[in-house]
Amino acid sequence: MGKVKVLITNKQTEVKIPVGIRLLIRKCCHAVLESEGFKEDAEVSVSFVNNEEIQKLNKEFRDIDRSTDVLSFPLGENDEFDEDPDTGAAQLGDIVISLETAEKQSQVYGHSLEREVGFLTVHSMLHLLGYDHEESSLQERIMREKEEAILAQLGISRDETFVISEHSHQ
Repeated sequence: MGKVKVLITNKQTEVKIPVGIRLLIRKCCHAVLESEGFKEDAEVSVSFVNNEEIQKLNKEFRDIDRSTDVLSFPLGENDEFDEDPDTGAAQLGDIVISLETAEKQSQVYGHSLEREVGFLTVHSMLHLLGYDHEESSLQERIMREKEEAILAQLGISRDETFVISEHSHQ
């Protein structure tokens, strides 16, 4: 497998970025490319934004006027990617994560913010590589299986990250 360059930018102040989250994102990007047998050098950009910013992007690019957890902006089509003129690496695209929404979802699902950001990163990387769960229920199932397999390989699968509160004992 080639080298993977992940550019991570924080454009929000609402949620404190957990220690180790940048490394986790890099590991997620790497794991997806490895599991998909991607051989070339690759570049991907990941941005953290707030709900207001992701809502603007969602409206502008998808005509949906509400915030969401993550948006993927693939630069490739049919396994053809633009090349970075300086490095020759395949430019996969941009991932935009609302940390506000990710934090809320992690509480709703009862797992860590790290697990949520890991899931959103893996999910988005699959989009950048051409998967589309909105196309069919089969594509959605294929994506879910790939996501869970990759997250399990990284040690952040669903089963391993549920938070058990002290009040749940019977």
